[in-house]
Amino acid sequence: MAHAAVVADIDPVAGRAPLIEGDPSFHDITEVVSAPMEWKPPLGWYIFLGVSLCFLGLFGFSIGWLFWEGTGIWGNNIPVAWAWPIVNFVFWVGIGHAGTLISAVLFLFRQKWRTSINRTAEAMTIFAVMCALVFPGIHIGRPWLPYWMFPIPNQMDMWPQFRSPLMWDVFAVSIYGTVSLLFWYIGLVPDLATARDRATTRTRQVIYGIFALGWRGSFRQWLHYEKAYLLLAGLATPLVLSVHSVVSFDFATAQLPGWHTTIFPPYFVAGAIFSGLAMVITLMVICRVIFKLEHVINMLHFDRMARLILLTGSLVGLAYSLEFFIAWYSGTEVELFAFLNRARGPFAWAYWIMVTCNVVVPQVFWFKKARTHIPTLFIASIFINIGMWFERFVIVVTSLHRDFLPSSWDYFTPTFWDFAFFAGSFGLFFTMFTLFVRFMPMVAMAEVKSVLPQAHVHNRPE
Repeated sequence: MAHAAVVADIDPVAGRAPLIEGDPSFHDITEVVSAPMEWKPPLGWYIFLGVSLCFLGLFGFSIGWLFWEGTGIWGNNIPVAWAWPIVNFVFWVGIGHAGTLISAVLFLFRQKWRTSINRTAEAMTIFAVMCALVFPGIHIGRPWLPYWMFPIPNQMDMWPQFRSPLMWDVFAVSIYGTVSLLFWYIGLVPDLATARDRATTRTRQVIYGIFALGWRGSFRQWLHYEKAYLLLAGLATPLVLSVHSVVSFDFATAQLPGWHTTIFPPYFVAGAIFSGLAMVITLMVICRVIFKLEHVINMLHFDRMARLILLTGSLVGLAYSLEFFIAWYSGTEVELFAFLNRARGPFAWAYWIMVTCNVVVPQVFWFKKARTHIPTLFIASIFINIGMWFERFVIVVTSLHRDFLPSSWDYFTPTFWDFAFFAGSFGLFFTMFTLFVRFMPMVAMAEVKSVLPQAHVHNRPE
């Protein structure tokens, strides 16, 4: 493939960088995207999968031990009755937000640069939602009765308690996961048909053929496909705002200082997109290098994602400032104490880690060299996700460990099982993602081809 000429979809007026580098043909795109599905995986893939499976096994064992022993294995205490399970739940829901933003919202705004990264971002959303859905099911105290959370007939002829935030989480995240899964799958259909036609074994032909739904690429099929894709994008777009707003209501509807505030819905949405974009950068840097996708995923894509991170990170920093202003302006002593305790109390170290990672680190993206420098992007994305986990930790733990009665104040200390659940959830995430890059096209071939010059009807040789 010729990398010398840069011709694919350049804006001649603005002089922007190309979406796809080199001078690739449709066949070249098919070859480079299909390669990871058809080659014999290198040793590194097996090592990474093995490590991920070990952490997944730890996750499964931890859940089994929790069911056997009860929630006392965690470090939760009184007054910190909510701790790491809720923190991990909100963290993983936030990670899944960028996939819907990149896929649905940017699709509706006709942003062509999304085509190289939307498939991986969508897969990340599905796997993050899987991790998130585990935690509401295991921290309910009686995990053998999870069906009580759904409005279905049961032996007690009772309806669920719809005033419970746990119910809101179940409905919001399950709907979000369902729509995201459908959106991801519909986008996969043309590429699965390509994998079916290229398959060299009968087993692969049958499996890819089943999921390709008889796709032949006719005009009528493309017409229905584009309508369905547009409809699902329209359905998914409100979920970007609604899902994490609902998750924020878990806290905002409480009467606890530090939680009872109307700023939480937009604050949580901005933070979710912020952390999700950081995870997309982390994954795309790794995939770009390992699978040699430098000409498909280029600096333009990282530059745009870094700009979005700078925007959402600035909104998060503004929310941090407004929280202190609201606490002071309200004139409520307990509210002001809650925020001063975050910055100067026993967990001040966690608060300042959060501020450093989420407010200071993204400021490097004001500079184009940082937005287009792979090591800087990778390191910054790691720090941002660390900071976003600590944000949830600060919101949950520091608001609870000193309540209205000083006699009940206590310091929260996580146990081994808290760490095991957190590490194990990463095992589930990376196991699914490792299998995804091996058996599914990680780049949307059909959409990438649509931004090449030869896909445009008015493009003709001089």
